Amino acid sequence: MNFEKIEKAFALLLENVQTIQNQLGTNFYDALIEQNAAYMTGSEEQLIHQNNDHLKALGLSSEEWRRTFQYLFIKASQTEPLQPNHQFTPDSIGFLVTFLLDELLADQQATVLEIGSGTGNLAQTILNHSQKKLDYLGVEVDDLLIDLSASMAEIMETNISFAQGDAVRPQILKESQAIISDLPIGYYPNDAIAQRYQVASPEGHTYAHHLLMEQSLKYLTQNGYAIFLAPNDLLTSEQSPLLKAWLKDQASVVATIALPANLFGNPNQAKSIFVLQKKSNLPVQTFVYLLTDLQNSEELQVFVDNFKNWKAEHAI
Repeated sequence: MNFEKIEKAFALLLENVQTIQNQLGTNFYDALIEQNAAYMTGSEEQLIHQNNDHLKALGLSSEEWRRTFQYLFIKASQTEPLQPNHQFTPDSIGFLVTFLLDELLADQQATVLEIGSGTGNLAQTILNHSQKKLDYLGVEVDDLLIDLSASMAEIMETNISFAQGDAVRPQILKESQAIISDLPIGYYPNDAIAQRYQVASPEGHTYAHHLLMEQSLKYLTQNGYAIFLAPNDLLTSEQSPLLKAWLKDQASVVATIALPANLFGNPNQAKSIFVLQKKSNLPVQTFVYLLTDLQNSEELQVFVDNFKNWKAEHAI
């Protein structure tokens, strides 16, 4: 990866986005969508056209593009921050999810469904680094995020599809061998829809992340894996008895991996990784692990070795 090229690409992209933003009087993210369209189809604005020619001449790889867009989002967040549930998943977690996918999926080719795909950064991280050939679909309710993720994927020439929809509501989706979600934290506003679920709260709103976990397993193959980033208090919150009752009936907890709190800007938004499977007759010995520093290569290697040993011991 060439960081000098990424720095040049960032400067060119930023100038174009800010130029479009000033011309159209729009927000940074809509201007980025317009810039991506101009990159693909051309622009009558001389500066934008010239900068895009320079961008194309850099010959960025898919990963270099991903990093460039990521830095652009960081820049945008200084003046126009996205809400917490829309912010991209940190790279260190993306690499960890990629490792889990590669270890758990037996087939070299696999289908992956991401619930709440956001800006598409987690999807691009996985596709750029996975050793598997993945048929990847992201479902996202927010139309701005869908337009952003789709326009960036087109530029990166990534084989990925996105669909807009409220994932809590039933969708016409085929079963996938892996389900992934950096689950949004909060309450689901439609109580009538929520009451269709086993995890529904009898009073007030239900946690959206509980509903999405239950819904996600409906799209999972029998031997597939669901990898969720969920709140640390998932199994101890006020609505956790409802979730645990559902887990007892419908799912097995394959692994829980606690993540360093410093990965999250707000300690109240800290998450852990939970890996689930549909309930089977075979008992599952849960892999439980605490990670304290994802920048420490020695600690990560110990984690990798422990996970592989657990996997071999339990014939996962």
